[in-house]
Amino acid sequence: MAEYDLDLTEDEEERPFNKEHFLRILGYATPYKKTVALSATLTLVGIAIGLVEPLLLQRAIDHGIKMANREDLYAVLGIMLGLRVIQFMSQRVQIRTINYLGQKVLYDLRQELFAHVQNLPFTFFDRRPAGKIISRVTNDVNHMGNLAASGVVNALSQFVSLIGIVIIMLFIHAKMALLAFATLPFLVLMLTRFRWNMEDAWGNTRKAVGEINAHLNETVQGLQVIQAFGREVPNSRKFSKGNRKYFGSYMKAMRLEQVFWQITDVIGAVGTSLVILYGAREYVRGALTLGLILAFISYLQKFWQPISTFSRVWSQVLSAMASAERVFGILDLETEDTQPETALSLPRISGEVTFDHVTFGYRADDPVLHDVSFQAKPGETIALVGPTGAGKTTIINLLARFYWPTEGRVLVDGHDLQNVNLASYRSQLGIVLQDTFIFSGTVMENLKFARLDATMEEVERAVEAASAKEFIENLPEKYDTLLKERGSNLSTGQRQLLAFARALLADPRILILDEATSSIDPETERLIQKAIKTILQGRTSFIIAHRLSTIRSADRIMVIEDGRISEEGHHDALVKTGGTYAKLYEAQFKKAV
Repeated sequence: MAEYDLDLTEDEEERPFNKEHFLRILGYATPYKKTVALSATLTLVGIAIGLVEPLLLQRAIDHGIKMANREDLYAVLGIMLGLRVIQFMSQRVQIRTINYLGQKVLYDLRQELFAHVQNLPFTFFDRRPAGKIISRVTNDVNHMGNLAASGVVNALSQFVSLIGIVIIMLFIHAKMALLAFATLPFLVLMLTRFRWNMEDAWGNTRKAVGEINAHLNETVQGLQVIQAFGREVPNSRKFSKGNRKYFGSYMKAMRLEQVFWQITDVIGAVGTSLVILYGAREYVRGALTLGLILAFISYLQKFWQPISTFSRVWSQVLSAMASAERVFGILDLETEDTQPETALSLPRISGEVTFDHVTFGYRADDPVLHDVSFQAKPGETIALVGPTGAGKTTIINLLARFYWPTEGRVLVDGHDLQNVNLASYRSQLGIVLQDTFIFSGTVMENLKFARLDATMEEVERAVEAASAKEFIENLPEKYDTLLKERGSNLSTGQRQLLAFARALLADPRILILDEATSSIDPETERLIQKAIKTILQGRTSFIIAHRLSTIRSADRIMVIEDGRISEEGHHDALVKTGGTYAKLYEAQFKKAV
């Protein structure tokens, strides 16, 4: 699997130009060649009209006004008005075209990245905060999309415009053009030095905004804890510190930008002044016409715009390089659905599970499981107990193929899970976790999440088996009741019951219950335990439970300690041995009494 350290450039706003990344970004505009061509054509029309106008102005002054030639003057003015109408219409279409292109590129890139991210293995998410991943799909994609669409077209159009202006200026009057270009080194110096300081200042402002957003998100998520411990005032002070940092960064950036544009205007004014002084002298001598001087000044004013645009586009390019390095780093990672063609597509399985000398660690230097071996027969119910951090959930994660063993094999019906088609396996797997996740949508949509073709009869049967029928029938719209994000308008127990029914509706061959009854009140738990004996029949089931009373009827109980199976057997037999399980059960029994 390809590896990539996303954190290397996490805080960098810009990166050096990378030709490979640049061409890859432009590749997202390739499917829209006709749109690019139309945008470029309309842009060139606007450039051509802009280049012709000063020459028409010269004609109007020197031949129309100075010589009192009304026909010539009216003709030139008519042409200028007609060109302005054409420019107006072409700009309207060009703006719509470039916006369409930009949004299509953003759509394609964001869709590709989203689809890729949700198929990445769990090891990717273990090492990266959710906020950074979200930033890749939003901010970084925007930077890249803007470059692929408007940035490149804008840069090329301004380059063509600059070449045209320089040629025309040299053609009109070479000496005056060279005089105007005398201030160019000072402007380049400003752009190469002062501009970078200004970009750094805006970069610090964006970082400050990111810190504010992160703190705000943390506050919203942890508001209950903040209020419970009375930490509102210290938390507000922390937010205020970040807010002041943003204010200071923003004001510094604004001051630098104000100074930058003022100095740029002064440099441009100096160049224009030199041209006016020279032109005035030559006009007095009769060597130049007034129309030519005004036309030249008009071109000179147009000359500075492309240079300034290049600096902004170049900064946009470097920003897109940093974003591309992060985004392509994700896209180049292999996903879970990237499997060889030889991967076995599992038929309906019987549910035999074998752990063959499995060793695993979330970090290579810190194993969680050590040489674990066991076999679960089809239809057998296995309970996993032990202290927190012993490795129970890790066994479940390996069985669900969220991770794969460092050493050894996990087999289902004799097939190594690393060599089977993942979709064909997980379609026969049902999971109910302790931290139940309910999606926003209706109750029915959540129930049929893993099986869209389920009939109403099948839904009701699963709901009744999970003891969820009563609370669903009491909801305002029953199965059509809209659930909020994470099912916040349901109680914890109701969310667990809904997740239980969802897993049952999928009719899995292997069922995993990870503390699935921990958040349910005793009465509801009693109802589930009454139904669970029937529910588990014919399925291979793995149950993790700290309430040992819920697993007494399991076919086999495995005690996990320090990543190893320390005890194994039926409830009664384990209690008689007086080992770890017996002590755990006795402690819970005394507590219950």
